[in-house]
Amino acid sequence: MDDSSRGGTRGSSRRRSERSSGPDRSSRTDRGTGKEPGGGTEAQAKDVCLRLLTDRARSRAELAAKLEQKGFTAEVAERTLDRLTEVGLIDDADFAQQWARSRHLYSGRGKRAIALELRRKGIDADDAEAALDRIDSDDERERAVELVRKKLRTQPPLSTEGDRRERALERDKVVRRLVGMLARRGYAQGMAFDVVRQELAALGADTGDLPAD
Repeated sequence: MDDSSRGGTRGSSRRRSERSSGPDRSSRTDRGTGKEPGGGTEAQAKDVCLRLLTDRARSRAELAAKLEQKGFTAEVAERTLDRLTEVGLIDDADFAQQWARSRHLYSGRGKRAIALELRRKGIDADDAEAALDRIDSDDERERAVELVRKKLRTQPPLSTEGDRRERALERDKVVRRLVGMLARRGYAQGMAFDVVRQELAALGADTGDLPAD
């Protein structure tokens, strides 16, 4: 056999060897589902949950989704979550109350938006309703007023002189913008419109021809 044949044979053998010694494809993340491989024991599942709970409070459904993503079996996840619930580390009712209070006070969310967020986090209807009941209607309105006043401070003042029709058109644009802002934050349309009308009137705008809601 000549040298070129020997070289070709050695090259082919080397390539086959490199392919056989490459990374095990079975150890890679399942790209189709986004799950990590492996699963694990209840102790490992508990460790995952405790690390997540150290970061912030979480609902049972959130933790269940994380365990599923990491490949734990449904049986292991269920037993782990049951145990954490028994010792008080998972409490959906308390989580719902904390979430509702925080989102209302610090993010200015209305009840409708908070209800949607709680539903997405797997909180059942009874726990969500109890948490939302803690947000008093007067408190919700007061928060809406604060949001409108803050927004108005960043905008040019409405004109109180000139053509009445032009002033009405300018005012209506502001009304739509402010009501839309409150609606996106989860405030009922009736409350949003009433708050906006009240705040514009306080600034001297003519609101007598605005509809009731």
